Amino acid sequence: MKFEVTKQRQPLLPVPVLGRILLYVRDIDAVAEFYTRHFGFRIHREEGDCVVELESSTETGTNIMLHPLGRGRRGGQSVAKLIFDVPDVEAFCIQAAEYGLLFGTVHKADGYVFANTKDPAGNAISVSSRVYR
Repeated sequence: MKFEVTKQRQPLLPVPVLGRILLYVRDIDAVAEFYTRHFGFRIHREEGDCVVELESSTETGTNIMLHPLGRGRRGGQSVAKLIFDVPDVEAFCIQAAEYGLLFGTVHKADGYVFANTKDPAGNAISVSSRVYR
């Protein structure tokens, strides 16, 4: 199978950076302890936030976010999401649509916004302003 690019993306906005990978898990504390013990991540929790962020111990490393696994979902199977950091989610989604990438509704969270889409293989992708809040 050959992949053909029909229109080269010429970014008007800053190129998004893969800042975090989100894992849906049943036992957030056990998974957080695993990554801190074995891979040197630091736990970052904010009061009232259901998400726990594991910060990389290096400046160039990608953070891991742990999110409670929803009811009816099985852990360990297609439960990761790539999260790209963008300062202006709405503007990025508009620009992406010009190149054929459509995002769903822009959601408001605790001081930031995000929108979701999928890659051609069905993997979950999000653009988020969380890091800029």
